[in-house]
Amino acid sequence: MGEHATPEHILQVGLGFWASKTLLSAVEMGLFTELAAHPGELGSVGERLGLHPRSAADFLDALVALGFLDRRDGVYHNTPATDLFLDRRKPSYLGGILEMANSRLYGFWGGLTEGLRTGTLQNEAKHGSMPFFEAIYADPGRLRGFLGAMTGLSHPANVQIAERFPWGGYASFVDVGTAQGDLAVQIALANPHLAGQGFDLPEIAPVFEDYVAANSLSERLSFAAGDFFAGPLPQADVITMGHILHDWDLDQKRMLIGKAYEALPEGGSLVVYEAIIDDERRENAFGLLMSLNMLIETEGGFDYTAADCRGWMAEAGFRETRAEHLVGPDSMVVGVK
Repeated sequence: MGEHATPEHILQVGLGFWASKTLLSAVEMGLFTELAAHPGELGSVGERLGLHPRSAADFLDALVALGFLDRRDGVYHNTPATDLFLDRRKPSYLGGILEMANSRLYGFWGGLTEGLRTGTLQNEAKHGSMPFFEAIYADPGRLRGFLGAMTGLSHPANVQIAERFPWGGYASFVDVGTAQGDLAVQIALANPHLAGQGFDLPEIAPVFEDYVAANSLSERLSFAAGDFFAGPLPQADVITMGHILHDWDLDQKRMLIGKAYEALPEGGSLVVYEAIIDDERRENAFGLLMSLNMLIETEGGFDYTAADCRGWMAEAGFRETRAEHLVGPDSMVVGVK
């Protein structure tokens, strides 16, 4: 006889926002940063965070049950993962993306049903406010923080690309939509023979240059200012695009891949990476949910499968394509001209 159906998975996902908001509030209040420096008992932690005694124990113990905190002899500690990734004082901090999820996306996802029925975005621009990314780029302080958050999210995949792509046969690369420049930095650190550029809007330049200088790579990495919709891409042996294509509609995706093809020499390669959806569209839930997030955040963006991307590359003229898993939900698709 078959297994009996149970409701646990339905309830876990359907009420998943309970756990999500508990974690997001902990990040918002700086709980993990506080505990990284000073583990403490309930009363001490609650006082330092300004928690009301009615729910302080439930809040902290829920984080224990969810695997984000450890409690030993009544003293609350970070787990190894939260200590590494959610302590704001560490360079490995990736809580910036969770801060954005808490302050923006958590509310905007309440409009998902409307977005699914209308195909329209559900963020600030829905009500005529300045779109989030325009507002970020207009504020240097917010821009720097946002780009740092993106680095935390992308860093593990960046390291994998730097180590696993066959860079030995190339001399130069351009990272398109480089943001803070972590992909360019990791490639250069792992491959001392390479010279590279980060290509992005002019506002990014100081953030990129500071990050490159902090990694002692200013002699081999430079910044090229431009708009990838307004003109050609810089020429190089390899062009990389990380978390770029999913922001745009199908025609724009094809145009960007075509521009990369034109900027590459014979034998050059295009490397595209993000949370590529598996070809059967059954396994990479993160990639599929990210695509729904593109519905919330963009006018026409969507995520895609490796087969989709390889097809667009072939249409552009790439003679060889392949897909390779990197880490977590991220994969890369490579096209060779």
